[in-house]
Order: sequence, then structure tokens, then C-alpha cells
Amino acid sequence: MKVSLFLIPVIAALFFGSLIIPSSYAQYEGGGVNKEGTWYAGEGLQQGDYFEYSMCHVDYKECAKFELDMWIKGDKQVGSESKWLAEVVVYDGNKIIKGEMELGKIAPEPTGGSSELGIYRGAFKSSVAWLSAFATADGSSGGKGPKEFSAQSWGKIGNIGGQQVAPRGLETITVPAGTYDTVQVGWKTGGATSKVWIVDDFPFPIKAKTYTHVSEGIPPTEYEFELLKYQKNIQSSPFAGIISTQTDIKAGCETNFEKDVSIKKPTKNFKYQIHVFYGPEDPVEGCGMQWLIKFISIYDDTEFLNQVQFDFLVVDNNLTPLRSIAQDEGRQFLYSPSGQYILDMVVKEKPGTANYVIWVYGLAPEGIVPSTATDYLQIPVLIYGDKTSTSQNIPTWIKNNAGWWADGSIDDNSFVQGIQFLIKEGIVKIPPTSQGSSSTNQIPAWIKNTAGWWADGIVSDNEFVQGLQFLIKEGIMKIEQSSEKKKSSGSEPESWY
Repeated sequence: MKVSLFLIPVIAALFFGSLIIPSSYAQYEGGGVNKEGTWYAGEGLQQGDYFEYSMCHVDYKECAKFELDMWIKGDKQVGSESKWLAEVVVYDGNKIIKGEMELGKIAPEPTGGSSELGIYRGAFKSSVAWLSAFATADGSSGGKGPKEFSAQSWGKIGNIGGQQVAPRGLETITVPAGTYDTVQVGWKTGGATSKVWIVDDFPFPIKAKTYTHVSEGIPPTEYEFELLKYQKNIQSSPFAGIISTQTDIKAGCETNFEKDVSIKKPTKNFKYQIHVFYGPEDPVEGCGMQWLIKFISIYDDTEFLNQVQFDFLVVDNNLTPLRSIAQDEGRQFLYSPSGQYILDMVVKEKPGTANYVIWVYGLAPEGIVPSTATDYLQIPVLIYGDKTSTSQNIPTWIKNNAGWWADGSIDDNSFVQGIQFLIKEGIVKIPPTSQGSSSTNQIPAWIKNTAGWWADGIVSDNEFVQGLQFLIKEGIMKIEQSSEKKKSSGSEPESWY
């Protein structure tokens, strides 16, 4: 009978009372490598250093990649503390964001800078500078300080069941910036081993691939980065002439809104189930809009789908794409490893009903083309003009009908039905108006008078629209935003024939 070599130490333990473990296995679990010296985040950082990193973080579009370029301009005094001042340019799809970032000298974590870099500053802190939570320049407090390569542990991550963060081995790696002799620092959590590669006397890691902690399923990437380029002693700004791309959001747009609208439906061919939340409830052309998209199993509401490749489209009535958010962002597709995706967009669609579509290509790892047929969910949304706009280019026949209603040729119910139709179909466009409830359907006489004066050209379009806003606000006229009717050709509603 042949005995596996792996079983020999176990058999020995049964006879001699102890288990002999190979030394290399013990070193891996215990940490520490055969290399003298110490390292801490920010070690050797100097004025004139220039870095380019390709990176991502799970908190930003579920690890959608962007490039962050950083030049250490010099010192900046903030109160009693001296910090590094860095010029930064981020290339995120089609966007270019230029600004400044302040880095601490004890730990090179970003603590301030240009507001437009906020989300990228957070991603940098939680990825490239993440090891500063364990190894800093100051060892006088908290037990952080420089860490030895031979140490069995640099600390422990907070996740339940997480192992020690420690040097695991020596490895020569090649990244776009060059080839480096590195120390691999790693930890195991949720069934996956996360790795960060560092170099002695180099301020930031060269490369990283880490995973979030999960109790089951595929661990999604928490952050990933690699060094694209490094230069030292750059004395003048390498970003001269680079200008940030302009935001498409108009001035005066609402920014403090909730995602109150909820829609939960299966896709067209019942391959997936999608639950979306969006806000604001009354989206305005030229302003921001945010969506939370959840991809769910068609059989189980509690089971999220993993590795979803999709796009968010605007289509016409024939499902012909008019706009792709992935293309707007300079990407091939949108990707959600966890099945939950937050999408920020600028509403570029004209007032009226916009046909938004979540187009699912399939489930596959990023970069691999799904083999299954596509499916989609269409979501019509009523888009408004900005708050200062009036109803412009209103067809003449609408004024004619307003005049007939004012003189009694059309009853109140027919007029309200007609206006509801026109607003839903985008023929008459009014600013966002909160919709109320009312126990009466009686229209005040002054609104009918205003309609007659508007038909005669005595009052402006804006004054007529204010009357319609009053009807909506009082709940006399209700506008449904979830209609799935096709967009009108501009003809009159049946109630006005």
C-alpha cells in the first residue's frame, strides 16, 4: 500500500504526540520573509516625485478603472502640521479632473484638497495608501510605525475571520513602470488571498489585488492597482496645459434628492429580475439623476446575480439606441460584480417621456463576452424642463382648445384629460411640480379665465403653465409618470375631438 507523503506527518503525530509541519508552511501562515529592513507608507517620498497609477475601488462604480497621476509639488502648512501638496489629474473614461490633494507626512493619506477629487481621493486612501493603517513613519503611538519585513504580523484586518496582514514572500514582478524586486504583503479573508506588492524605500506599493470579505459566493474585488510610470526630481508641473472637462450639469439644479421612485419588474424575456430606485422623482433636463440598479434572480428575490455586464440606454420607440451611458463614460459596457450598481448621470433628454432601458448582455467575468442572449427592461420616465423655462412652441390647436374650454364648448373633464395627455406625451412641458391630493375636481374660475386670456394672447405662456401647476399641486389634475404608451405624434387627444 502506498502512503501519501502528505500523510506522513499526520501518522507521525499519532505515534509521537506532535504534528511536524513543514517550515515553509509555518512561515507562510505566520508571516515574515528573509529580508532585513523595514517599510512604511510614504517611505522616501520627496518633492518632485511623479506617479501614474491605474486603479479602482469597490466603492466607486464597483471597481470601474480610472487613471490617477500625481506630482508632489512641495510642502503645505496646515495649522501646525506640514503636509505634502500634490497636483493630481484623473482620467476617468471620457472625463478629465484636475485638482490638488494634501497628503500627511506621518501617513501619506489624503486629508484635503479640491472638492471635485473627493471620490478619487477616497479611492486613493483606501487602496494605494491603505497600508498606512499598519505602517507609518511614526512608531511612537498606536504601535504602527515602520514594520520589519521579517515580522510575523503587521496587524490584523477587522473582518470577521480575517487573518494577519504580514509579509508573505519575495517576488520579482513586472508592471508598466518597470520590473521590481518586491515583498508580497498579504492576508486571507472570505476564502481569497489578497496581495499587495511593496518595494523597500519606495513610498507606495507597486501593485495590489485584493478582495472583499464574503461568507459565500465569489469574492468581488475590493481594490486593484498597478504603477504605470514613476519619475523623480520633476521640478515643474507635468500637468501644465491640462484642463478639466466641463460638467454637463446646469447651474441651479437640485442636488439633495432621494431615490424615492421604485420599479421592480422582470426583463422582457424573463431571464432576469431588476429592481431599480431612482431620483429625483421629477428629473429635469440638464440636471443630475441617480439610479440604484439591483439585478436579482427571477426565481428568488433574495439572490443577487453576480458579474453582470450591461448598459444603460436611451432608445426611441423602435428600441434604436439614442444614447449609451457606457459610451458616455468611455467604457465598452457597465459591470456589476455584486449585482448592485449605483449610476450617476446627467439628464440630456428633452422634456417629455424618455425611454430608458437597462440592457443586460449576460453574466460573465469582466472582459469575457457572455455567451447568453441579451435581455432588457424598458422604463419610461417623464422629463421636465428647468424651473425657469416656460412652455414654448405650444401647438396652435392647444390654444384653440383652451379658448373653447373657456367659452364652454369643452367641459372641465375633457380639458383636464387633454392636458394630462399633452403633459405625459411631452407636447406641453411644465416645470417639476409636487402632486397633491384633493377631494374636489372643481377647477377654480380664475384658471378658466386665464386659459381664455392665454388663447386670446392677453397672458403669457408662463402664466398659463402656472395655472396647470396649480391644478397638479392641488391634486385636481394627476400626471402619471409610469405610462408605457408610445410617444404622441403631436395630434390632439381623443377627449378633444
